[in-house]
Amino acid sequence: MKDPHIDINFWNKILRDKTPDEIIKWALTLTDNRIVTTSFGVYSSVLLSTITRHDKDIKVIWCDTLYNSESTYVHAETLIKKYKLNVFRYRSRMSKDEVESTIGFPSLGDENFNEFSEVIKLEPFRRALKEHQPDMWFTNIRVRQTEYRDKKDILSFSKDGILKVSPFYYWLDTDLDRYVAENNLPKNTDYFDPIKALSSRECGIHLQ
Repeated sequence: MKDPHIDINFWNKILRDKTPDEIIKWALTLTDNRIVTTSFGVYSSVLLSTITRHDKDIKVIWCDTLYNSESTYVHAETLIKKYKLNVFRYRSRMSKDEVESTIGFPSLGDENFNEFSEVIKLEPFRRALKEHQPDMWFTNIRVRQTEYRDKKDILSFSKDGILKVSPFYYWLDTDLDRYVAENNLPKNTDYFDPIKALSSRECGIHLQ
């Protein structure tokens, strides 16, 4: 990172009225050591199609929970091929059968739900960060998604000091739907995250 002490409060004010393309172009001047994360969820095509216009070789980190729907895997393959994504896929060190035979498939609130989250999502993600050690992390988090995300902004820092850049932070679902339609992008309407469980709940990796 050219400036590890970047004043994100100052830059969040500057970037507030910039387009996602302008935000991405600005961020890319800070470091070459960057990643973008995706779950190949509902609006994954929006960020991936945009960022690859500016950095076609960016490392794409996908933490596959093993519980994605068949249509999500098809959606992922479609985007990987269409944008020639440089994908690094991370999964639990345990197979799905091993997970279910030892931990089960707990519901939110069950005593072993945290262990389930750790095994299928959090440990794989920490492994990804350890292997790639990025200075910058592009994400698709947005305001109004969860209480936690409402407290963030276009720029924020992870617990490990990684600069997180969320180019579409202030966009609403209606804005994204319009963008998807205007640009003829695929939308994954059958996405399921067993860790998020509720639409208002944080998925886990953004608490890292």
